[in-house]
Amino acid sequence: MSAAAAEAAQARRAPAAGAVPVIDLRRVNAVREAIQAGRLKQARRTTLGGNDAIAQAALEAGARFFGGYPITPSTEVLEYAARHILGHGGSYLQMEDEIAGIAAAIGASLGGVKAFTATSGPGFSLKQENLGYACLVEVPLVVINVMRGGPSTGGPTDPGQSDVMQARWGTHGDHPIVAIAPATVQECWEETVRAFNIAEKYRTPVILLPDAKVAQMKEPVVLPPLDLVPVVNRPYPSGAPEDYEAFGQTASGVPPLAPFGEGYRAHFTGLYHNRKGLPTKDLRLIDQLQKRIHAKLETKEARADIAKTEAFLADDAEVLVVAYGITARAAKDAVLEARAEGVKAGLLRPITLWPSDAGAFTPHLARAKKVIVAELNLGQYRLEVERLAYEAARANGSVPPQVVGVHRIDMRLISPREIFQEIVK
Repeated sequence: MSAAAAEAAQARRAPAAGAVPVIDLRRVNAVREAIQAGRLKQARRTTLGGNDAIAQAALEAGARFFGGYPITPSTEVLEYAARHILGHGGSYLQMEDEIAGIAAAIGASLGGVKAFTATSGPGFSLKQENLGYACLVEVPLVVINVMRGGPSTGGPTDPGQSDVMQARWGTHGDHPIVAIAPATVQECWEETVRAFNIAEKYRTPVILLPDAKVAQMKEPVVLPPLDLVPVVNRPYPSGAPEDYEAFGQTASGVPPLAPFGEGYRAHFTGLYHNRKGLPTKDLRLIDQLQKRIHAKLETKEARADIAKTEAFLADDAEVLVVAYGITARAAKDAVLEARAEGVKAGLLRPITLWPSDAGAFTPHLARAKKVIVAELNLGQYRLEVERLAYEAARANGSVPPQVVGVHRIDMRLISPREIFQEIVK
């Protein structure tokens, strides 16, 4: 399909002015199931690298601006955008550093264009101040952070999962965040599309957290035809320009966002602001602003859109393994090996790391006697699993399961054997 046809397809999917965008998960799942069953003859079958899949998905989700700076192991995202975004009617801008890269993407998004940036490790640290700004002014934005070893320069070409807590708490202040960790190249494509849809629907930054191995590997993928890619666009205001409130109260908790230059005036400041966006010291308005930003991601609908966890042989698991990204692939093999030995082992793979999927975790944690968290760091997500296990036990009046970790920070992957040995210990 040509770039012009792609734009026309996207325009047909755009919501009417003032409409609330909806992520139709049933349609998304139906397309995926049809592809897997071989019923979708128009499906695109190819082989992609993880970073290329991310960049391609971004463009097919409607992204038309990339601002960034090259850094290993995320540079292929930038290179793909440089080669292809102009053909989709978009703009590519390599900035002088990572700080400017995210700033440019924020500006493009406020101008009405779906925007993204990509980085890794040290670059992600540099983006934190502007990421906090994007959280407060509710900018739809996707940040790709390909995780490597750290801190500091660390291991630029080696895998790691060391940015999990930074994704949640890296910028100061109370703020919600969405962070997604794909485990396959197929998921690099699928979860990038989902990241843009969440960002647009809820006016929020979304972080994609592939680790270096997933981002750099190549695998076969099966993608839907371009006109079946589920695309959500942000809601636009429908009232008179003089009545527009960029940070007003709405039924969904998500105010419409008008692009700069279309007659709707708004102010976007990093200070606490009123519904028009102007700085305020009104304590009531400050309280309402911050609580609304949190609440819009905590509704039942938002949780259904955002939370995503794969459960594998977990329904009767007495030993539960929690792993994400590349490590989850080893964990699945370890669980199968343990089952062959008669051990009731199962796997929970959080695809959405933040906010954590308590609804999926709680029933399994309540049944488990032992929980193993395997990750390429010294226990960053294990802390969250411990919290969820404690909350589940408190709700049931029971004793929380033992939570242990299998960790590596030496740039090597965790093997299935290492996880298996902890399962049967």
